[in-house]
Amino acid sequence: MPSARRAGSIYRRCECRGEDGRLLGNACPQLKKKGHGSVALRKELPPGADGERRTFRRTGYRTVTEAEGDLSRLQAILDLTGDDPADQQRVGDLLADISRRRADIPQAAEVQRRLGVGVPLDGQTTVADWLDRWMAGKKTRSTTNAGYRSHIRVHLKPRIGHLRLDRLSVGHVQEMFDAIADESDVIRAENQARREQEARAKWTMPGRPPAAARERLAAEREKLAAMKPYRKANGPATRHAIRRTLRTALNKAIAEQLITFNAAKHVELGSSARPKGLLWTAERFSRWRDTGVVPSPVMVWSPEQLGAFLDAAEDSRLYACYHLIAHHGLRRGEGVGADWSHVHLDVDPPRIDVLTEIVVDGWTPIETQPKTDSSMAAVMLDRETVAVLREHRARQEAERAARLAAGLPWTDTGKVFAAEDGSWLHPDVVSKEFKRIVAAADLPPINLRDLRHGAAALVKAAGGDIDDASKKLRHSTIVLTADTYMALFQEYEQDLTEKAAAAVPRARRGRGAAPGAGAVPQQGPGAPQPAGADADDATVRASTDIGESSA
Repeated sequence: MPSARRAGSIYRRCECRGEDGRLLGNACPQLKKKGHGSVALRKELPPGADGERRTFRRTGYRTVTEAEGDLSRLQAILDLTGDDPADQQRVGDLLADISRRRADIPQAAEVQRRLGVGVPLDGQTTVADWLDRWMAGKKTRSTTNAGYRSHIRVHLKPRIGHLRLDRLSVGHVQEMFDAIADESDVIRAENQARREQEARAKWTMPGRPPAAARERLAAEREKLAAMKPYRKANGPATRHAIRRTLRTALNKAIAEQLITFNAAKHVELGSSARPKGLLWTAERFSRWRDTGVVPSPVMVWSPEQLGAFLDAAEDSRLYACYHLIAHHGLRRGEGVGADWSHVHLDVDPPRIDVLTEIVVDGWTPIETQPKTDSSMAAVMLDRETVAVLREHRARQEAERAARLAAGLPWTDTGKVFAAEDGSWLHPDVVSKEFKRIVAAADLPPINLRDLRHGAAALVKAAGGDIDDASKKLRHSTIVLTADTYMALFQEYEQDLTEKAAAAVPRARRGRGAAPGAGAVPQQGPGAPQPAGADADDATVRASTDIGESSA
């Protein structure tokens, strides 16, 4: 049986000192008197890392009962370790430190909780320690974990990692987010100053600058070289994401009974509304050309602009990928990760089953399942898309045959959209090719993800509603669809309203002309009547009956 389990001892200890100043101990003649000295306890602890014996000693008890209570508590803590040498050493380190600092002996239940999750038993766990342990046990997607690690490395550890986990307060967290916001304001100001300095350092006139201008430009370029490079500023959405990471980690600590309060839950960060989808109208396109400012983070092409893009993309070997995303709202990773075995072109109705996707973990592409259950669904295909995919498959088979005939390797991954050698297509390649085609076609700027957003606009253009768009994009809830696309749908609604009004032919009404004099008869008692009109009741009744029968 381990020595740590041996029964301790309780004894009286005399604090009297002799003439030389040393404790008399058992030699004190007063020890024979009842009540002289104080009660003490002694308990042997597990050996330390160096193998040396350790003993827990404490004196100053007023009664034997008090000492027996602490001795029982020590024994209960030591019994938690069983025969595990690692746990015995951790508990021994804890009790040796408590003996040295004369700190209170903790309850066995508290030590057991900390022992089970592997955190320091003395309650000195820092926020950084817990974040590391929390991440070590995460079972979420690697891309999600990458976001967590980024928040922890860049923001949480540098600002609050040194604080004790059980002492983290709302004030600490609020101060952190205020500092992040202030730093972002500074970054934006520095970025703007760099843009202005770049403009001063450029020669915009035709021809070579004169000598005086060259000297000025050289000085401006020296100032530009001394400035900080462009940096990314964190907006409200990023701060909310950081808080979600911290809140999730603290919720886990609450579940492990390490803390009882989640400080991140009660921090005020302000609104972080989801960006609204807007249509690239002619007016917005013109304003963007003049100012370079994009009206919204989510911009959508009109059907005419989308058609111009697809016409320009027809010569690209990725045309079928863009066509599929634009018409059926696949995400980039879902398009790149699609397998031919999940594409059914010869069934009625034709469909593609979205079951896998390729996403980027850092820079490395990895294959995984779509993030939500609602994303894993069948997408019905139209006849034109079926024809495009068949042409793409024939072109891919031709590429394969040509490479094999030339003695070049071919990797049979079974992917619908693959690299020239058949291997996985890196998602970033699809995005870069998309940007190249957009620039060459002189179209208003959007991201590849906005091409998916445009599929919602096509639903509205075809007469569908927000619920149809939610199903088309495979959203888990219609709230997500409404938050992003309601403004876009309202713009389409106005466009449809104008088209509906213009569809009514009006041969008699001149464009923009006001009604002529007398075209609108006067109303009310005493209004003049047309010549020859008879105002008797019979005439009025007769004219009214005729009008009703004519209608």
